[in-house]
Amino acid sequence: MRIVLHDYSGHPFQVGLSRELARRGHDVLHIHSAVFQTPKGDLVRRPDNPTGFEVEGIRTRKPFAKHSFVRRRAQEIEIGKAIGRRIRAFRPDVVLSSNAPLDCQSQILRATRDVQAGFVFWLQDIYSEAIGRILSDRLGLAGKLIGAHYRRLEFGMLAASEHVVAIAQDFADVLCERGIARRQISVVENWASLDEIAQRPRDNAWARANMPHRGARIVYSGTLGYKHNPRLLIEVARAVDAHVYVFSEGPAAEQLRREAIEEGVNNLTVAPWVPYERLPDMLGGADLFVAMIEQDAGAFSVPSKVLSYMCAGRPIVAAIPRKNLAHRLIEREGVGLVCDPRQPDVLPLLARRLIASPGERIAMGKQARAYAERAFDLGTIADRFESVLEAAAKDAGARKSVSFPLVLKDALK
Repeated sequence: MRIVLHDYSGHPFQVGLSRELARRGHDVLHIHSAVFQTPKGDLVRRPDNPTGFEVEGIRTRKPFAKHSFVRRRAQEIEIGKAIGRRIRAFRPDVVLSSNAPLDCQSQILRATRDVQAGFVFWLQDIYSEAIGRILSDRLGLAGKLIGAHYRRLEFGMLAASEHVVAIAQDFADVLCERGIARRQISVVENWASLDEIAQRPRDNAWARANMPHRGARIVYSGTLGYKHNPRLLIEVARAVDAHVYVFSEGPAAEQLRREAIEEGVNNLTVAPWVPYERLPDMLGGADLFVAMIEQDAGAFSVPSKVLSYMCAGRPIVAAIPRKNLAHRLIEREGVGLVCDPRQPDVLPLLARRLIASPGERIAMGKQARAYAERAFDLGTIADRFESVLEAAAKDAGARKSVSFPLVLKDALK
């Protein structure tokens, strides 16, 4: 097949899937947004990559306006149109698209229909839920109307897709409640790249140079945004005899740095994201990881950093809603301790408990790596995606006459 795999964020495991599909003989064009600020995977074509693998980053004409709704929306449409042009030029049999903002995704779906390819919506997050919640708080009735528009747009595109790959059964249940046919949905949980996040000794050279604290190290790595409560990291630092290293960028990370300095929290360091090739060394240098997600976002976003943490073979303390897959995973597999984010004083206590219990940390870390080795087999995962993509490519013709909701028709004009 000729496949376009679009991952707006440029995450590691999606590009790993593209490489695996290319190794199987498919022609794969992997597209990502080069301007979206988030930790990135290995998004460069290497000499040893399969011949059918290409990777391309899409840029906007002006710097990306992440914190301006109006300008950001215009740039997301700009990126979507640029991706659409690549789809029309590449003429794939099927498009698999993940993490795309909804206005961007609508442009990708339009281009996919133009070349009569199959479209698979890889559902990593239910964006319209977050949009409606945030804009309702900020704009009142106007925000609710905008949220309703995006709900119609998102669920219209999901209904119009040949197939939906949801990352959690929770998401699939929501889709069925909203009228998406069960047969149209597959659940494939996210994973992390075992080969690329190899276990490293705690005192590897990079960790000694960049995390010089001689005692225990607690690490948070990844984005900090509306779904998180960065103050929890300060409270963890206050509670433990350890040093907290936060690897993140953006306004929330800068605010966290300022607050730690102003409040005299000397055992918390905020540093930039590390290059992807150094990620195993950074993760390996940790004794304990932190993950968190706010209650309102819990049902519609699964923090994938938990999966990278598990590859590194270290335990996790987390503040994640019980209804979230990551909460259940940490509890079920015995890889850490997890609490409700509505009880912010509990997370520091969990961190203090594990810092004081090296034997418990070691046992949980072994459990984490063992789970990753069982669950993150790329060959098995790629088999599932390959089957979905083949079926979507075959079904594309039957979808040409589908009746799109009005909001989706407008978006596709």
